[in-house]
Amino acid sequence: MNQPLAYIHPGAKIATNVVIEPFTTIHNNVTIGSGTWIGSNVTIMEGARIGKNCRIFPGAVISAIPQDLKFEGEDSLAVIGDNVTIRECATINRGTKAYGKTVIGDNCLIMATAHVAHDCIIGNDVIIVNGVTLAGHVQIGEYAIIGGLAGVHQFIHIGKHAMISGGSLVRKDVPPFVKAAKEPLSYIGINSIGLRRRGFSSEKINEIQNIYRILFQKNNNVSQASRILEAELDASPERDEVLTFINNSQRGIMKGYTSNY
Repeated sequence: MNQPLAYIHPGAKIATNVVIEPFTTIHNNVTIGSGTWIGSNVTIMEGARIGKNCRIFPGAVISAIPQDLKFEGEDSLAVIGDNVTIRECATINRGTKAYGKTVIGDNCLIMATAHVAHDCIIGNDVIIVNGVTLAGHVQIGEYAIIGGLAGVHQFIHIGKHAMISGGSLVRKDVPPFVKAAKEPLSYIGINSIGLRRRGFSSEKINEIQNIYRILFQKNNNVSQASRILEAELDASPERDEVLTFINNSQRGIMKGYTSNY
């Protein structure tokens, strides 16, 4: 591979059919899978593990050291899955000794100027819209969508298939299957359109709606709602997903439904 206007460290492991545009810098200890395209002026630093058929647009910086004062130069990774698109000037930092890696799953879209901090774990098929900032240790489940300019506090968990409105300040955990908006961030319904697009039946969507009526619309606190869900609803993957999420929440979950704007 001859890239006379790009710098590629001899220690980088790059598949033979990767395209690297001019003025890109690829450091030592980097692996890039086949079919990936890397635009001009991209910087890929030590510890990057980039999968197959990814597209990385100009100005992106992958695997820079964490913006964490506790970081002491330890070895760590930024792991990018297959078929991931990273748009202009997005930044993805590598992990710290706390977890050892930052992970972006397969088929994700990280839009322009988004920031993914150290030790974040992003599931497959997630969309992170322009200008979103994820603090350290954030976890996002598969198929979640984070609207533009949202700011997500460190250690937050966001459940699978959740949708968060643009400009949100995410200070509490967001359970799976829901739409979240307002200030402070609150439940505004389930993500029914997204669920239908992903093959959920009407019966399953109704089941999820009933789960969140109990949790967010019937004046139960979280402990009461958990007991009711376990006692009165038949076990199902969706019910158990919600129960596991809320019972494992360390920061507490977001506010329930309110009509106040």
